[in-house]
Amino acid sequence: MNTGSDEPGEVAVVSEEAGDGTRAGEAADERGLGSKAPEFVRARRALHVSWQVGVFVVGLAVVVAGIIMLPLPGPGWVVIFGGMAIWATEFVWAQLVLRWTKRKVTEAAQRALDPAVRRRNIVLTSVGLVIVVALVGVYVWKFGVVMPWKIKDQ
Repeated sequence: MNTGSDEPGEVAVVSEEAGDGTRAGEAADERGLGSKAPEFVRARRALHVSWQVGVFVVGLAVVVAGIIMLPLPGPGWVVIFGGMAIWATEFVWAQLVLRWTKRKVTEAAQRALDPAVRRRNIVLTSVGLVIVVALVGVYVWKFGVVMPWKIKDQ
């Protein structure tokens, strides 16, 4: 996972001012990495730890629900990323994972919009459909259309 630095142990540094006078990265992150808990919660150690435990438990419940939805009907991956977003309100590792995931999804979307890739995908889909139709046609020609239930016997 690339966190912005090239060397192990090196920390990525963001410049304070961008070209238009706004802080660099301000559009992407309002407060940067770290806890998004209210100030009064962060000011008290016991309250902040209990806040983090609560966020972890809620995020874990959402992620587990998403994992359960993977083989069952439901938006499993969306729920899993929702749980990761809940964790990202408190934990830096979850924020870094979400940044990496957003970057990869954006790159995949940009590649999918490339006209050459779109043409290739359309050609491959068409070839796949022709193969499936041919196989279904051969099956129907050889065995006919036989329903799995017997309507004539009733």
